[in-house]
Amino acid sequence: MPDTTINEAAKAFAASPPTLNHLLGALSEEVQQRLFPHMELVSMPLAKILYESGDTLRYVYFPTDCIVSLLYVMENGASAEISVVGKEGMIGIALFMGGESTTSRAVVQSSGFAYRLLGQRLKDEFNRHGELLYLMLRYSQALITQMAQTAVCNRHHNIDQQLCRWLLLSLDRLNGNQLVMTQELIANMLGVRREGVTEAAGRLHKLKVIEYSRGHITVLDRPKLEQLSCECYAVVKAETDRLLPYKVTLSEEQKSDELHHRQCKHAHQ
Repeated sequence: MPDTTINEAAKAFAASPPTLNHLLGALSEEVQQRLFPHMELVSMPLAKILYESGDTLRYVYFPTDCIVSLLYVMENGASAEISVVGKEGMIGIALFMGGESTTSRAVVQSSGFAYRLLGQRLKDEFNRHGELLYLMLRYSQALITQMAQTAVCNRHHNIDQQLCRWLLLSLDRLNGNQLVMTQELIANMLGVRREGVTEAAGRLHKLKVIEYSRGHITVLDRPKLEQLSCECYAVVKAETDRLLPYKVTLSEEQKSDELHHRQCKHAHQ
């Protein structure tokens, strides 16, 4: 690799280190040293599709400042978002859960960067039965909670509440109070008509909760936005905060399990 390329990669690595992702930042230095050399910083432009439904997954992605939506796509092309993933999580949990593929589509909702890692590298670390295993299991539970709550919200709450929930979840995964998002894309995420999003956004604008102009949404009053949202946002946030304090502390029993696993692996080599 030419020196210029190495320097550029080093600068990008320094400007957007892997630890900006909360999962990677929670790992001990020992685990980070095993994983980080194999990670590649990749650009995540708006609308980029990371994988389609049924694809065999080769990589996992750890967002640092982008947001990726997981969508379920119907046979007629209609779609609805089942979860959003940003700096708090990872794309590609099917790889370590043994499925290797998934029924959802992963598409970039807000542009930025992410770290890409070969799935086999992740599985190798996961199979050490150490920090990464326990962290990924807790993250999976948090993601399942978000998916379940999204399904309930789409069934029982109105478009205004759904939009508030969606905006809050997106804000939690970005730095600042602005989102770059067209109403058409929001409608596709929520699985509703664009006109419904336009009307709901207009009501929030009149209440001076948001400002919307040419695909740019600025949240002016977050406390009010939380008041207008349904309970679904609070449920997801509380469960995520409970499961992911982003500091891995293994119990003595878990440490013993990890040591036993290493000893067994060494004995078979």
